[in-house]
Amino acid sequence: MSPASARAERLAAAAQERGLDLLLVSNLVNVRWLTGFTGSNALAIIGGAGEEATRIVLSDFRYTTQIEEQVPPIWDRREATQELVGPALAEHLPPAAGDALPRVGFEDRAITVHQLERIREAIGDRAELVPAGSLVEGLRELKDAGEVSRIREAARLADIALSEVVGQGLIGRTEAQVALDLEVAMRRHGAEAISFPPIVASGPHGALPHAEPRAVPIEPGVLVTIDWGAQLEGYCSDCTRTFATGEVSDDERAVYDVVLRAQETSLSAVRPGPSGREIDAVARDIIAGAGYGEAFGHGLGHGVGLEIHEGPRLSRLAPEAPLAEGMIVTVEPGIYLPGRFGVRIEDLVVITAMGSDVLNTLPKDLQVVD
Repeated sequence: MSPASARAERLAAAAQERGLDLLLVSNLVNVRWLTGFTGSNALAIIGGAGEEATRIVLSDFRYTTQIEEQVPPIWDRREATQELVGPALAEHLPPAAGDALPRVGFEDRAITVHQLERIREAIGDRAELVPAGSLVEGLRELKDAGEVSRIREAARLADIALSEVVGQGLIGRTEAQVALDLEVAMRRHGAEAISFPPIVASGPHGALPHAEPRAVPIEPGVLVTIDWGAQLEGYCSDCTRTFATGEVSDDERAVYDVVLRAQETSLSAVRPGPSGREIDAVARDIIAGAGYGEAFGHGLGHGVGLEIHEGPRLSRLAPEAPLAEGMIVTVEPGIYLPGRFGVRIEDLVVITAMGSDVLNTLPKDLQVVD
């Protein structure tokens, strides 16, 4: 069975388990995962199995050729009006079973009130509309071999790009210049895009976890945090390293050592079985034990795939569900001291049957860069 067929079957089965006769997939990231379509307007309708299966992808006239090229023939590929929801949906509603109306699920986290009203108009009183939550996102947490391969390659080229940019030195260049050079280098090495705007934060600016690069020269004798990622065939990578531009204080080195110990210890705990909450606690206990518990305010990590932030989560608020083989997560503890400095170290990890496989190859001991 092809990956496309396998995904359709998994989703149809999950919808059936939820008691849904049809599922409307409107989140474009989910449509891409399910069908391969990369355009900006599409709706997938899926349900049933065998001769009773419904597999329809709707888009408008702008994408007629693209949808034929990208979407495999297991899907009935149709052109509709630009708003998509209308007769095509109504004509494929399953018949009522006695007094029970067919149940049609919709992605309530991805749909607007206006779109929901249009769906109601199309369906009328012929079906029951049911919020389906994150049904597709839950399936996306488990990556197949092709997805792992794309993310691995994105991480590889991102590592090459950073090595190239940092090898040119940091002192005297602005944070914004380094970020731009890093973006260009990733594209030159094969990335189709960046996963997110690179973070380059030096000195006290490094105490902002999501700092925006400034037109401020990087000074000697400071810590510089760089968080970056490449996108390849739609799939993202994510990594963070913190560098020193010359000699830094004993406090800065001590904090770096705490973060490194927390990162490596929690990284070694990543495997099938524990929950994201349990893995987060491994790093959090080390950082809190060193007296910096309040300075680690974000979760330990998150899933990465077609989106830079997706499930599963490694955090204090993560579900108790166990991590599983095929998930890809970041492990990124940090300590942020406002007005002083910050340190974050992050790797991207595939959970395997035997443990985990780290996708990043750059060293994690404190590197001194001119």
